[in-house]
Amino acid sequence: MNTRGSAIPGIEAYLAEFVRQLPFPTALRSAIEYALLGGGKRLRPQLAWDSCIAAGGNGEMSLPAGAAVELVHAFSLVHDDLPAMDDDDLRRGKPTLHIHAGEAMAILAGDAMLSLGFHVLAERAPEHIGICLCRELAGGTEGMIAGQVYDTLCGDGGGMPDGLSDRQRLELIHRNKTGALIRASCRMGAACAGALDESMEMRAISAYADAVGLMFQVVDDLLDVTQPAERIGKRANKDAQAGKLTYPGVLGVEGTRKAVQELREKAMNAIEGLGERGTGLRELAEKMARRES
Repeated sequence: MNTRGSAIPGIEAYLAEFVRQLPFPTALRSAIEYALLGGGKRLRPQLAWDSCIAAGGNGEMSLPAGAAVELVHAFSLVHDDLPAMDDDDLRRGKPTLHIHAGEAMAILAGDAMLSLGFHVLAERAPEHIGICLCRELAGGTEGMIAGQVYDTLCGDGGGMPDGLSDRQRLELIHRNKTGALIRASCRMGAACAGALDESMEMRAISAYADAVGLMFQVVDDLLDVTQPAERIGKRANKDAQAGKLTYPGVLGVEGTRKAVQELREKAMNAIEGLGERGTGLRELAEKMARRES
């Protein structure tokens, strides 16, 4: 069985090779490479990798799924940064794609990466799980987009349900906007190892994913108000300045830290029955809870 440490270099080489062979105009390929290969935590491919191991497989089995979900994640970041959305000029410490290559190219490169997420599954995933992986990726992508609507348009036709508290509104936004693709990453990784919906492994990994998916965004909100822009690689405190709901705004900084620990414990409890196979997921949850950028 491969070690966890090989996951990140594995996915970098896999993504680079996949993009390099695409019959695309040079400018489009360059824009995709700038957005996709320009750094990042590779959290979602790592979750797929560790979930595959937790379900009884090995890391390499998850590479098509990890590449697919990272392509969709990169698409979402490029479109999130556009002037019509968050209007950001910095991502991972460098100019956002629309600043670097122009708004039209950023839109087109984002469109291409969304399609390529499904392309890589169709071309490289084992045929017997291809439909399952596409279904999970589609569900994660659709949830992410719905969460963006709740987050950015809830006061202008966004369709947020009535009668929710601010904390319930936050959870609805982020279980979709951030959590849905994280859940897809974990479930796709488990499916690559042959885990079925009704299996103990898939149920445990899904519960873990629900907890860490929300936890990731709670930590993100915390970093936004406690860390400088040079540490997090993007403008700090921008959500509060835009009038968006944030966890520190609703719960306070200490209340937000408490929420992080509660979600961490929930994630750990979910995968307790996986034994040693769940080691990678446990380590990753710890890192996600304690990250500083």
